[in-house]
Amino acid sequence: MNWDQVEGKWTEFSGKAKAKWGKLTDDDVAQVNGNREALEGKLQAQYGKSKEDAKREVNDWIDSL
Repeated sequence: MNWDQVEGKWTEFSGKAKAKWGKLTDDDVAQVNGNREALEGKLQAQYGKSKEDAKREVNDWIDSL
């Protein structure tokens, strides 16, 4: 799976993202709207992760889909 596929079906994958990262609110997920950088930014803000850690987590999540 790659990000283009996730982005194209964000409505479908947004629930999976919320299940993986429980601190994300419905508003957070709606604001991401398939934008990878926005998701990474939300993870940084909600979990206090570094940019590199957030990127790594998103990569791992995509690989697990």
